[in-house]
Amino acid sequence: MSQSLDPGERIAPANGLEICYQTFGEDTNPPLLLIMGLGAQMILWDDEFCEQLAARGYRVIRFDNRDVGKSSKIDAPPADLATALFQHRPGETLGAPYLLRDMAADAIGLLDFLRIGRAHIVGASMGGMIAQELAIHWPERVRTLTSIMSSTSDPTLPPPDPEILGHFLAPPPRTAEEFVEANVRIGRAFRNGGFPEEEARARERAVRMAARGMSPEGGARQAIAVMASGSRKASLPRIKAPTLVIHGADDPLVPLAAGEDTARSIPGARLVVIEHMGHALPMAVWPRVIEEIADIAK
Repeated sequence: MSQSLDPGERIAPANGLEICYQTFGEDTNPPLLLIMGLGAQMILWDDEFCEQLAARGYRVIRFDNRDVGKSSKIDAPPADLATALFQHRPGETLGAPYLLRDMAADAIGLLDFLRIGRAHIVGASMGGMIAQELAIHWPERVRTLTSIMSSTSDPTLPPPDPEILGHFLAPPPRTAEEFVEANVRIGRAFRNGGFPEEEARARERAVRMAARGMSPEGGARQAIAVMASGSRKASLPRIKAPTLVIHGADDPLVPLAAGEDTARSIPGARLVVIEHMGHALPMAVWPRVIEEIADIAK
């Protein structure tokens, strides 16, 4: 690992890779694993968000997924997202260097390294999909499942807002400045014009992400992994873990219908819809989100 680690960051050997992670709270508290979304580093789970969850009595663990931040980058050709999105036909096999199930195995490897048998699993966006894979394929490791602004990936669900897709298809940033501006722009779009007070924090976080390591190619490979992994809808009824589904009423990337579908597909799952929330976790929604996560984990 060539990059230097920030205070509190550690490297774990997991599933043949090096995974960068950080923990909050006492090691003896019940473990709660946070899984972030597409192209997003672990610091999108804000430090203060993690600290507030830890203050509720949990050992909170966040980590960089493979291909982003300070975790291992996968040696594979650059992904052609435009071709995958617009020329790939349903039912056709999509070549991908890895799938969401492999990313779930990374999370299991991290839990193994930390000697954690069972954990509360919380995933946002693509992280929610990875969390679902965990609950399907490693049910004995999942105490509770919280899927936030995520989806079953059923192909009949409504697509993202076309303007949002444009952000993903824009040329990748080449400099730290371009990276920061692109992140600020997409954050604004994800918030759907709401929560303007988040702008300064989003910029500060983007600067920190650029310093931790820009990996637009990794984000594109993760997007291919999402597409190649297909729908989980037929497998979700097997999930036995108590499940919470949180979704924003105004999500422009993963429409609310996807959260409703997730909750319907998992036996006994409870759906919490947060008004005015888009595809982001602004500070204004933290009290509700943290309360709901802590409540199901109890």
